[in-house]
Amino acid sequence: MKYNIRGQRMEVTDALRDYVEKKLSRLERYFEAPPQSDVNVTLSVTKGQQAVEVTIPLPGFYLRAEEKREDMYASIDYVVDKLERQIRKHKTKINRNFRHPDSARALFKEDFGGGQSTVSTLDRDEEDDLELVRTKKFNMKPMNVEEAILQMDLVGHNFFVFTNDVTKEISVVYRRHDGKYGLIEAE
Repeated sequence: MKYNIRGQRMEVTDALRDYVEKKLSRLERYFEAPPQSDVNVTLSVTKGQQAVEVTIPLPGFYLRAEEKREDMYASIDYVVDKLERQIRKHKTKINRNFRHPDSARALFKEDFGGGQSTVSTLDRDEEDDLELVRTKKFNMKPMNVEEAILQMDLVGHNFFVFTNDVTKEISVVYRRHDGKYGLIEAE
């Protein structure tokens, strides 16, 4: 894996960079072949909290986790633990749900146990202004609703936009307050 480590409102020291690379390299044991994509790591300090955000783009989905602690090294440890739990949880789901040889199933190794995942969500500022601060673009491959829910859980968001493979229309799945899922389809 190639690491893109950057700091927001802080300088990334060589010791921090080495620690991040060492900890994230533990994730390579879960993959058949180490991902060739860049691993994006953002280290930041906000109101006394040391935050780490890691995004790993993989074929067809993203692994993402975020953690805030009073110590940067503790934040790094916890974010790697979250990513490991996500990988184990979603590997189990992939094995259960997807039986196609060209699916994401071939990405992960078969020889590790299941676990639970704590999926992080984005922290939002308390302000109610309507300033656009980020734009994302991504390829929307056709998929069914169950796969869209899995992808939503992988990125750790409360919604996911996808192309429905049945209707060929853009749809949105979202997590309801009661923990169940909803689907929005265009008419």
